[in-house]
Amino acid sequence: MKLGGDRYVNPYLGGAILGVVLFGAFWLTGGGLGASGGINGIELAAIAQIAPDHVDRNAYFAHTAGGSRNPLSHPLVPMVIGTALGGFASGRVFKRVKLEVRKGPGISVRGRLAMALTGGIIMGWAARMARGCTSGQGLTGGAVLSAGSWAFLLAFFAGGYAMAWFVRRAWN
Repeated sequence: MKLGGDRYVNPYLGGAILGVVLFGAFWLTGGGLGASGGINGIELAAIAQIAPDHVDRNAYFAHTAGGSRNPLSHPLVPMVIGTALGGFASGRVFKRVKLEVRKGPGISVRGRLAMALTGGIIMGWAARMARGCTSGQGLTGGAVLSAGSWAFLLAFFAGGYAMAWFVRRAWN
């Protein structure tokens, strides 16, 4: 395969590789994959450096980072960092790294960034409320046949299809 261009990994091969990675995560860490837990650990490490008393007084924060607990010891922290670095490295190797804002003709760059920020905030909040993000709930929970994770997946896809009707004009 020639480097660069528009070729991507076959989705079936990518899914099989993801399954092997998920199995490896279960085997190595005793848990699966997920981004929100790792990102939460990184965020709490930063908050603990700035306001350690606040972390100790907040029951939600204290559970993960209070007292002498190190939030960076969560097994998903290295996975999140590795995912970002690996994605960047892959983009460099296949000549796909460039600074751009992808949008449709029906929306401005500022509008696209505002929608992305709003959606990211909602998804981040919802991931903490659901006790897992799409990868944690969908991949890990789905792999162990968790009924709650399968309900999440159905609701996630239904919500995505329903929301697409409202935002489709920005991409057409």
